[in-house]
Amino acid sequence: MTLIEFPEDWDSALVVVAHPDDVEYPGAAPVARWTAQGKRVVYLVACRGEAGLDDVAPEEAARLRVSEQIAAGAEVGVSDIEFLEHPDGMIEYSMGLRREIARTIRRVRPEFVLIGNHREMSGNGMLNMSDHRAVGQAAIDAIRDAANRWVFRDLEDEPWGGVRHLALLGSPTPTHAVDVVEHFDAGVRALLAHRVYLENLETSPAAAEAMLRKFAMSVADDFDGRPGVALEML
Repeated sequence: MTLIEFPEDWDSALVVVAHPDDVEYPGAAPVARWTAQGKRVVYLVACRGEAGLDDVAPEEAARLRVSEQIAAGAEVGVSDIEFLEHPDGMIEYSMGLRREIARTIRRVRPEFVLIGNHREMSGNGMLNMSDHRAVGQAAIDAIRDAANRWVFRDLEDEPWGGVRHLALLGSPTPTHAVDVVEHFDAGVRALLAHRVYLENLETSPAAAEAMLRKFAMSVADDFDGRPGVALEML
């Protein structure tokens, strides 16, 4: 399998994921590359991660994980981060979720939308979780919703049909890759910004960096020997 260089003929992107930290496994390094090129990148996170810390009450966990996601975004040049209020671990595909994502697409007007993998399997060969599947599928559908003025007519912003590229992060069947040689360290710093979350998982900074490096080098065999992050273009 040969991975194709991901196109960069765009100026604005929206990244749609289910949880705080989803971008950083391992999409932060590509984001750092793109913001360094002067591109605008916005994050939309469907929940606040309140169920992600086993020994921390949900209200406090939500506060911690939102603050860590904001810090992670800052490491790669992203300051526009929107959090929705869906329940962590119990996100459902719904018309309401589609509407919220469509609203953000109309506000941001991205040319490229990067979403978390909506397939049953993850790129690591494990079963994908329901939150990821629900948010990913809703994001795919919301791209069409955002372009149709007769869908979600109560939204204030004008319809936006300018999305030219759609890709999955963490797909089991990647088609493209992004060279992250110069931006790998920024991706590591973004992941390490989730300090409390990683501690809860008993993942040391060294182990987190080693994991990202393994991901990047596993792409190299199919990407002209270059460390990268694989994406599936739809």
